[in-house]
Amino acid sequence: MPDPPILVTGAAGSVGAVGRTVVEELRRRELPVRAMVHREDERAEALRATGAEVVAGDLTRAPDVARVLDGCGRMYFGMSVSPKYLEATMTTAAVARDYARLDALVNMSQMTVSQMDLTSTSESTQQREHWLAEQALNWSGLPVTHLRPTVFMENPLFTTFAYRSIAEEGTIRLPFGTGRTSPVAARDVAAVVAAILVDPSSHIGRTYHLTGPASADMTTMAEEFAAALGRPVAYVDVSYEAWVNHDLKALGLPDHLFDHLATMARLHAENRYDRRTDDIETITGRPATGVREYVREHPEMFTT
Repeated sequence: MPDPPILVTGAAGSVGAVGRTVVEELRRRELPVRAMVHREDERAEALRATGAEVVAGDLTRAPDVARVLDGCGRMYFGMSVSPKYLEATMTTAAVARDYARLDALVNMSQMTVSQMDLTSTSESTQQREHWLAEQALNWSGLPVTHLRPTVFMENPLFTTFAYRSIAEEGTIRLPFGTGRTSPVAARDVAAVVAAILVDPSSHIGRTYHLTGPASADMTTMAEEFAAALGRPVAYVDVSYEAWVNHDLKALGLPDHLFDHLATMARLHAENRYDRRTDDIETITGRPATGVREYVREHPEMFTT
């Protein structure tokens, strides 16, 4: 009998494209993959080109989830920032518990959850929904592994603000104060997901915290970018209120995403992202990507 397909949700996602990278990594290993997308477009066709089966569906609709899960043995659950995130998680958990025969479900959560409890009130709606989603998946009895990455190097806080200001004026303009952070590369997170899906037995029931190789304040990170680029880069600590009301608001984001990014910036200033682990290297066998390597691989992000 052929191996059952591995379901990868969010396969056409944008920030960091973790789902797409997981599909590509699993297909390189010649494993059967079913990639779930929200709609048919050129991204779906690119996934088909890898040899993956591509299906369109809505994670908040139980019939869609049942259809895409049918026959799958393992699953990666990941979804972009959305006001429907918790609904999608609950729907997926209910369908997987009652209709699927999974031996592994890898859940993409986030680092902030490790500092939260029932009474937490300082986080964004998205962050609270991640906390609740972890509780629901644990209650479901499904064979879950939780991944809690810190802020992605591909997060808009960096791509839209830090990298752009580096390119345009040689500065990092963010309201992080003296807070330390350890941004993680999306490709490293995808590598962890793929490694667990390939051989999940020792990972079931565990939670991993995924960070970059070091935690540093933005002044130190500016020095790292300067060394990598061979030109001056300085950190400019801007007012949080001015940044939110001028810089962030100018993007015209949906309220849910606006709230999430504004909260992430505030929590950085409160030093909530000062975390570092070796979980990426432990699982993948290679160290987490640092600033120098990231700049070398993405030079186009730092030039005008």
